[in-house]
Amino acid sequence: MYSDKRSREFYILAIVFGLFVLFLYGPLSAILILSFQGPNGGLTFPLNGVSLRWFANLFETQAVGDFGGAFRRSAALGVMVMVVTVAVSLLAGLAFRRRFAGATALFYLSVASLVVPSIIISLGIGVLFSQLGLQPAWYSSAFGAHLTWTLPFGVLIMFAVFNRFSPAYEEAARDLGATSWQTFRHVVLPMIAPSLIGVGLFGFTLSYDEFARTLMTSGTYNTLPLEIYGMTTNVTTPVLYALGTVTTLFSFLVIAGTLALIVMINRRQARL
Repeated sequence: MYSDKRSREFYILAIVFGLFVLFLYGPLSAILILSFQGPNGGLTFPLNGVSLRWFANLFETQAVGDFGGAFRRSAALGVMVMVVTVAVSLLAGLAFRRRFAGATALFYLSVASLVVPSIIISLGIGVLFSQLGLQPAWYSSAFGAHLTWTLPFGVLIMFAVFNRFSPAYEEAARDLGATSWQTFRHVVLPMIAPSLIGVGLFGFTLSYDEFARTLMTSGTYNTLPLEIYGMTTNVTTPVLYALGTVTTLFSFLVIAGTLALIVMINRRQARL
């Protein structure tokens, strides 16, 4: 007879999981709460009143830091990295469906940057640009540095997707007279679209919050993670916490929008 009684192991695992969630989101909750400090509040507890003063301060001219510019640069860089990551990962996944000379060496070369310390890659790219007489910038050297981080993940994801993709769908389309492009456009692409969206989201988020690979490659203008880090030694008001809350909410909105898009695609495919 089935019993709803939970075992002791279940409660132990539930407690461990609860502690993990608390450890994961506890610091984030503290920043969220402190961002609502009163006008005379400081950087630590207890709260000295409650207000939206520091959120409004984000849109005012700052004595130190450039919130708006740093956010725009990070967002633009994230979109650039996202587009290239999706395109290259898709092409790599399609190419590696068939064996070719040097495939194994090329695969290991493409994921080798994952095991190299990020700061070493940042330093190497920065030195290379200097030796070539080029000025490092967020849209050039930092863009390349971020791709060394996002492309391996995108390629690995697409390899997993195509390893589970049955060629029977493509064969059926060709039997019905579809060309190679029509087969890709109307059969393959709709089926792997959710995975491509996931790769894009992965690439954007990895780039948006990347610090180490941007440190030596961003040039004159900071991205948002560098701006926040630089402000930790200069800003003495909760405006920094307000910035953290806004950027966190922005990240959640991007994730929610992406999940909604995936659900819409899946429902559309289910109706076909």
